Amino acid sequence: MQLNLTQKRFATWCLIAALLGLVLWLLAPVLTPFVVASVLAYALTPLVNWIDDLGRGRIPRLLAVLVVELLFIFVLVGIFLLMIPIFAKELPLMREQLPVVLESVNSAVKPWLRQFGIHLSLDVASIKSFAMKYFNANVEDALTSVLTSLKMGGSVAFTIIGNAILIPVALFYLLMDWPRFMDQLRNLIPPRLRAGSDSFLAESDAVLGQYLRGQLLVMLVMAVFYSVGLSLFGLEMALPIGLFTGLAMFVPYVGFGLGLVLAAFAGLLEFSATVGMARAVVMVAVVYGGGQVLEGFFLTPRLVGERIGLHPLAVIFALLAFGQILGFVGVLVALPLSAVLLVAIRRVKSGYLSSRLFKG
Repeated sequence: MQLNLTQKRFATWCLIAALLGLVLWLLAPVLTPFVVASVLAYALTPLVNWIDDLGRGRIPRLLAVLVVELLFIFVLVGIFLLMIPIFAKELPLMREQLPVVLESVNSAVKPWLRQFGIHLSLDVASIKSFAMKYFNANVEDALTSVLTSLKMGGSVAFTIIGNAILIPVALFYLLMDWPRFMDQLRNLIPPRLRAGSDSFLAESDAVLGQYLRGQLLVMLVMAVFYSVGLSLFGLEMALPIGLFTGLAMFVPYVGFGLGLVLAAFAGLLEFSATVGMARAVVMVAVVYGGGQVLEGFFLTPRLVGERIGLHPLAVIFALLAFGQILGFVGVLVALPLSAVLLVAIRRVKSGYLSSRLFKG
């Protein structure tokens, strides 16, 4: 069977795509830091360019990159430092209130289970003894115990430390040479296709910019919402927990889940000795239930989904699909990649509607 020129070109591009997909699949275990660094470089490059333009050529790009990357690292470290006052406050409180919490749980669970014919009693004394042994241990023993319980082997620890070092290094070089990298990639595109590819990339860039601005607004609004909501219930650690929950929502589900656990834990410890555990349950249900409704059904679809043209169901499907395919990194880049795919789908749809296949 003799192929014409168009068919040969199509087969060649399919082969190139298949080989590229195979290489990416084989290198998947080592690609995570470079994928994360590339996403960060894309998001931070406009800020580097703005500093360049502000200095009108008098500020070296090296200095602009260092300022932007250090600022980003400080913000990231600041988010994690929000955890310090939480643990500094809650760990001593846990040592004091854990026996009260256990007694309250035991007293509440036994009658409730008895209604269903289940006779269960917690061995409160043994649980207390077990917990207090670890609370009274020194920091080194506690850390060793945690690492052992998590079965964190040397290879896993090495991977985490390696990524923590490699991502900032890769980000630095990408920010320094981003325009040159983009020019080199553009030069690989056949000249006859550059007009179309430039238009596609410009449209994708506009959509991604809208996504980043929308996501930032969602994070700020939810940080205020959770901080105020927890404060209204009288939680002492409302501000750091609320800020952490909102800002960590850049990674869907992770920020919300961690914030919910922290708020529930803090509420149980703080309220158990005074107004009872029911207040903590109501607080988490109202604040985090309301926050999930506000963020999931209004803010993200309106500020993120509509800005990039994605239906709320498409947003949910994208998070689940990319998470299934790429794991944690997939969840992180799900919406940006969906925005680019949306631009491609629009163009395919437009081409189909104007084709002879559709018009007959």
